[in-house]
Amino acid sequence: MRVIAGEAKGFHLKGPPGPGTRPMADKIKGALFSMLTSLGVAPERVLDLYAGTGSIGIEALSRGADWADFVEQNAAAAAVVRANLAHTKFAAAAQVHQTAVLTFLHQAERRRPTIPAYDLVILDPPYADPQIVPTLERIGRSPLVQSRTVVAIGHSPRVTLPEQAGDLTRLRHRCHGDSCVSIYEVPENEDSASSASTVRDPSSPAPGEATTVESRTSQ
Repeated sequence: MRVIAGEAKGFHLKGPPGPGTRPMADKIKGALFSMLTSLGVAPERVLDLYAGTGSIGIEALSRGADWADFVEQNAAAAAVVRANLAHTKFAAAAQVHQTAVLTFLHQAERRRPTIPAYDLVILDPPYADPQIVPTLERIGRSPLVQSRTVVAIGHSPRVTLPEQAGDLTRLRHRCHGDSCVSIYEVPENEDSASSASTVRDPSSPAPGEATTVESRTSQ
């Protein structure tokens, strides 16, 4: 497991502390960031939920994000995230929160007036977690996301995710073997058009046109 691109490209990361943690494979992580790049996503503030080893959030930091919050309930896994941040020299640009995802969301929302919203939220929950869809919908209604916030979620192909979750609209859905990635976005509103921190490439689809689902399964 390694950092694929950016400032820390080639750095090897510590693996999960036990079989209970399933990090996103480098192939899937690469596909995720390729999709984000194709959409022109250049996040500044990142929230990595179910962080595991921290691999995805660290990849975002390596590619130019200014800050990342990592949320991981398991103590041993949270220690791995801290070790990987120190190894890649991103410890000063991140904070690891050892707590449950819903607990973090509740606490962060109470502090929302004093902290900026995130422009990229990443979820890589356990595939068997029955709360995947409710958690996605919870994030879609959260003040921690704003106009043009992008939410990326890793999931099993056997999990059916909605096209709409709160304020989130699905933009992309791709599968590689037994792993899938779906990307959602909070549609842009006129008030935030001039101040959104997530950059879009002029050639990418307009918000009203980007709801087509794309599927691809590799052999």
